[in-house]
Amino acid sequence: MTIHEIIRRPVVTEKGVAAKDEHATLCFEVALGANKTQVKQAVEKLFKVKVAGVRTSNLDGKMRRRGRFVGYKSNWKKAYVKLKDGEKVPDFAQI
Repeated sequence: MTIHEIIRRPVVTEKGVAAKDEHATLCFEVALGANKTQVKQAVEKLFKVKVAGVRTSNLDGKMRRRGRFVGYKSNWKKAYVKLKDGEKVPDFAQI
């Protein structure tokens, strides 16, 4: 997998932005098959920073309805990437 297949998009939520500002932790949606080592290498290569640790979470897709039709959103994986002390946090999210 390439780095752009591993890291799909940044997760820009209140919790994700607060973690970025307070704890130098970046939050990404990543590929379901990606492991922590692949995520770490992709972030280091893409943003040119050093990573201290990676935490991942598998999230189940929610049920969604359109009138009488019922379906599910896709399952996805979230990764919290903690940067090493002294690393500059990249500004990928402008709010």
